[in-house]
Amino acid sequence: MGAMLCSSASIAQDAAGETPQAPTTGSQLASTQQQEPASAFGDIVVTATRREARLQDVPVAVTAITGAGLAAADVSTLRTLTQVVPGFIGSRNMGVFQPVIRGVGSTGISIGDEPNIATYVDGVYQPESAANWIDLVEVERVEVLRGPQGTTFGRNATGGLINVITPDPSFDFRGKASVRVGRMRNDAGDYDARMYVTGPISETAALDFASLFRKNDGYIKDLVRGGTLGGQRVIDLRSKLLLKPADNVKVVLTGEFFDQQSTTNAPQPIDGNTLGRAFPGVILPRGPWEASLTRVPVLDLRRWTAALHVSVDLETVNLESTSGFLNLRWYQETDSDASNVDIGNFPALFATESGSSELKLSSTNAGPFQWLVGGYFYQFGGHADLSPFATTTPPSPLVGPHLQPELSGRSFAGFGEGTYELSGGLFVTLGGRYTTEKRSFTQILNGNTVANDVSKTFNKFNYKVGVRYEITSRTNVYATHSTAFKSGVYNMAATLSTPVLPEEITAYEVGLKTDPLPWLRINIATYYYDYKNLQLQARAANSSAYILQNAGNAEIYGGELETFISPVDGLKLRAAVAYTHARYQDFTAAQGFIPRGSGGNIVATTDASGNVMTRAPKWSGNFGADYTTAMGGGTFGAGANLSWSSRVYYDFLNIFSQPSYTLTNASIFWTPDSQAWKASLWVTNLTNEKVFQTIRPGAFSTDGFYEQPRKIGASFEVRF
Repeated sequence: MGAMLCSSASIAQDAAGETPQAPTTGSQLASTQQQEPASAFGDIVVTATRREARLQDVPVAVTAITGAGLAAADVSTLRTLTQVVPGFIGSRNMGVFQPVIRGVGSTGISIGDEPNIATYVDGVYQPESAANWIDLVEVERVEVLRGPQGTTFGRNATGGLINVITPDPSFDFRGKASVRVGRMRNDAGDYDARMYVTGPISETAALDFASLFRKNDGYIKDLVRGGTLGGQRVIDLRSKLLLKPADNVKVVLTGEFFDQQSTTNAPQPIDGNTLGRAFPGVILPRGPWEASLTRVPVLDLRRWTAALHVSVDLETVNLESTSGFLNLRWYQETDSDASNVDIGNFPALFATESGSSELKLSSTNAGPFQWLVGGYFYQFGGHADLSPFATTTPPSPLVGPHLQPELSGRSFAGFGEGTYELSGGLFVTLGGRYTTEKRSFTQILNGNTVANDVSKTFNKFNYKVGVRYEITSRTNVYATHSTAFKSGVYNMAATLSTPVLPEEITAYEVGLKTDPLPWLRINIATYYYDYKNLQLQARAANSSAYILQNAGNAEIYGGELETFISPVDGLKLRAAVAYTHARYQDFTAAQGFIPRGSGGNIVATTDASGNVMTRAPKWSGNFGADYTTAMGGGTFGAGANLSWSSRVYYDFLNIFSQPSYTLTNASIFWTPDSQAWKASLWVTNLTNEKVFQTIRPGAFSTDGFYEQPRKIGASFEVRF
């Protein structure tokens, strides 16, 4: 359907297409008994507080997007949530997903250097940035929580989190299959085929199976070999087994296989800024979506995951156990100078495994006191083979260190949170989490061990204090004070045996959620962050590798406004705007890059205090419209989604940036009254906007990767 489905006004539906109901407190129950017109946007149910609750009741800034909304806006991975979530930037570096919320986000690419925007799938923490190209076939909804979630979610949720929820198998047999075909520049095809089927296998067991095949031809012109780069092929297979051995027991076992092969790792120099331009025979791109690289880039990834969720209803309490396992293998090879001159290259092979387990006990009664307590365990181990070769005098041989780092870690945490209704409509929340985490590091340099199983332990208590007041049954105000942290980490591309310091954030937030009229919804959130010891990564001064450092302090404040309007039947409008003031306050030893006249950049230690933080645009927002009407024995629909951003900086000195931009997607569809099938026409990046996914300043070049150009296509879906 249209892009309006891609908002927090999108009703989170269960597998049967009905809105799930959240538990109610005493005052909420009284409110629902009042005879008031229902909201046009429904009672959206989210799990942002680790229990089901109405979106308008939770004291957290949340945007919820349904699976239908993801498809409508062509949000095929979590990275492209940028187009529908205010205050969110889905950046990437090489093959690593680097989400940013309200200016808080990790720049690390190392295994064991998890992002500080946590990602969860069905309650299972997803630790590795390279593995978080989540592209699930059947998604019930995605919740994006803005602000620290350091108590109940806890681990590495310094700036917020992305929560992906997929439907459980159904005891009613049903399924669907769809095909999408599109075209981009250079006559590049874009193909997407997916299927989902679910049904019972006994009276107490149900199964589902989801499959995805996605492929796009190269749309980046290869100026060296001819043909194109930027192609991608993805296979995703996922299955869930649901067991109901008793009315009060539910067991869900999940398995998934994901495989990607691509050449999307094809950077191009920005404004010709590459050291390669000083040498004869250099070929420089003259426009976007062109590349001139020494070798064909590689970005291949294979991921296996498994999860087990057990829930037991003990009448007044609910006992839940959630465990997960991840095995990841990926290989990337990227040109470090973005030119056809053989100056720098960074091949890297990564392998990692991780496992987690959480046990949680929560209240289920409708009394004034709601609580939950739990314990969490996480462990990971991984190794890499890195060869960041470089030379500044081609065609002399590329030289560089051969690094074989090994990283591992173990984390334990205990947490609890309680909410008490002091009087009618006045709720107070207290929460806390204690974490102890150990990190270990071994580095082998050119066959010699230079750091042998060194380790460090980090301990931290985080807390949350909140108050919410239900002014009316349709209006809530809230205020929270919370903290979160990310432990210190080792840099896999360094020989140093000392980790960077933990980063910590202290946050204050005030918000309003109101449905003043049945056709109007308004959500407002304002916040202030004191952010200490930011962990930041930058390219090294004289190689293709990276350094990891701390910035002393940063100050961030701002807010978001989301409005949803349904002026007439069949028409829904959405508008959101985010303001972010993000500045480094104490960053006197920043890795700075200053353009050199002959190409490349001078690298110098500089004072970046007072500068705008990277990937933190001052203004951003989106607008969506969705219209449906009866037509020809069925339903016709049209939708559009527009997202925009002011200037985005990608370096500490605020020299390199993506200028302000606007992205527009649109679609139309028709489905018969039986809804047995649906046909659609769609376009993404309608105006063919040139937008960088990321910009990477370094000694050898300043390069970047563009978002995909305009794509036009059609899709057809059948349901059975």
